[in-house]
Amino acid sequence: MASSGAAANLWVLLGLGIAGVLLAARKLKRPARPDHGAFIARLELLPPPQPPPPQAPHPLTGLCFAIADALHVSGYITSFGSLEWAKTHDAETQTSPVVSALVDGGAVCVGKTVIDEMAYSIHGENKHFDTPTNPAAPDRVPGGCSSGSAVAVAGGMVDFALGIDSIGGVRIPGAYCGVLAFRPSHAVVSSGGIIPVAPSLDTIGWFARDPSVLRRVGHLLLRLNYADIRPPRHFYIADDCFELSKIPARRLTQVVSKSVEKLFGRQVTRMNLENYLSSKISSLRNYSNGHKNGDSRFPSLLALCNAMRSLHKHEFKDQHMEWINSVKPAVDARTVSNLSEDGDSDIDGYQDVRNKARLALGALLKDDGILVIPIALGCPPKLNAKELSSESYNCQTLCLSSLASMSGCCQVSIPLGTHDKCPVSVSFIARHGCDRFLLDTIQTMYATIQEQVDILAKSNVSSKQAMNEEAAETAKEKGNVAFKEKQWQMAVNFYTEAIKLNGKVATYYSNRAAAFLELTRHAPPPQSNFFVQYGVYLIVSVFLTLIC
Repeated sequence: MASSGAAANLWVLLGLGIAGVLLAARKLKRPARPDHGAFIARLELLPPPQPPPPQAPHPLTGLCFAIADALHVSGYITSFGSLEWAKTHDAETQTSPVVSALVDGGAVCVGKTVIDEMAYSIHGENKHFDTPTNPAAPDRVPGGCSSGSAVAVAGGMVDFALGIDSIGGVRIPGAYCGVLAFRPSHAVVSSGGIIPVAPSLDTIGWFARDPSVLRRVGHLLLRLNYADIRPPRHFYIADDCFELSKIPARRLTQVVSKSVEKLFGRQVTRMNLENYLSSKISSLRNYSNGHKNGDSRFPSLLALCNAMRSLHKHEFKDQHMEWINSVKPAVDARTVSNLSEDGDSDIDGYQDVRNKARLALGALLKDDGILVIPIALGCPPKLNAKELSSESYNCQTLCLSSLASMSGCCQVSIPLGTHDKCPVSVSFIARHGCDRFLLDTIQTMYATIQEQVDILAKSNVSSKQAMNEEAAETAKEKGNVAFKEKQWQMAVNFYTEAIKLNGKVATYYSNRAAAFLELTRHAPPPQSNFFVQYGVYLIVSVFLTLIC
């Protein structure tokens, strides 16, 4: 028995020493990539001197920004997310008009950011430049295609950043990284000076942490003059779209409905978007594709998604297939598979769907309405997760982004805190051309939305904590009964359950140690591991009794 006790002491001391070393190492550990891998190139484009008084200073004075590596800067090669593209193209001779406008407006451009290879994916992965680390969830993808720009903003490295959005390339990474992300109405912001992906869908969007910065950038790029803020009169929550989300719908919609009620004294309108689309766009049935790879409850949304993906692929191939066939780059296998699939080339039909989708949303929202839908299915997928290669998962995600992409409407992704330690978001859509209205609405509502997020989070935490505390006390009482009946092992199990439910009560640890002591007295096993476990129980119990 003495030798067993000595062995137990040795193992306990060794374990505690190793734990201390691991904790110290964790504290000393520094991030391998201080910029989270967001940038592929650092640069400095400085604004012109400030105008003399009494003229106002430049509107973006004091702000710095980054741009996705699909926008041109004179003297730099635009690598389009691909080292092989960079090797076969020369440095640009002109800077994108959008970038120039922002610099002339007083902002400093500090770098170019990572995008998905050829801006074709929505996950944010890149084998050429590495996948940027999502600051809000480091073990999960940042979303794409404009992953680096979202990461640069989420990581606090810039005040705002530009990205390219065809099928969700700004909105999805904004949602995954927990920042504001704005896709403007199609063709209202100049698309000159970028490498096109799918011109019928392409927009230059932007990210920001602060709604006032999002709005200031928008006012400059949209060339908006000063006007009074016009409050929204109608909010439509598409309940059926929230059924696609893996986050409880109440967690997302309650924040919006409470904010609308508090700010505007109005009730939200609940609607079925699927039924509305099917009644307004009869041609969608031509693109149902037998509901393959999607949820058959939403045939119209799936058809809209199918039409978008087919149009996206067709126009991408028009733009870049000649280069791919000539250079034969080692393009990502998922991209190759998608491009090689046979698909419809009903361009007139796709454009007809686009036009009717714009008319349908215009008729619903008019000039003072907001449509509320999710922009992501739930938490960002984990790095290298099977979901990333799942056609069903990608299709359902793109169903949510297809509405704005195909209608050309403006859309903004709004962070709503976290769920399971991951960012979650909701999105607002306004009719095509109502970009100022949408930006003003976010400016007006953002603080109240975040306030409601905090209220809901505290309510959920306190409710769950109370339930856990009650369940822990019940487990402790069961342990006490088992202890009195000399059922030592059962008592240990009940006290362990109580600790799992509420680990801040020292009594649970002391009771478990006492039960374990009785267990060793009455049935001491020969294995030394038993004594090791007992020793650890006693040490932890004494320690927690002292600190609790």
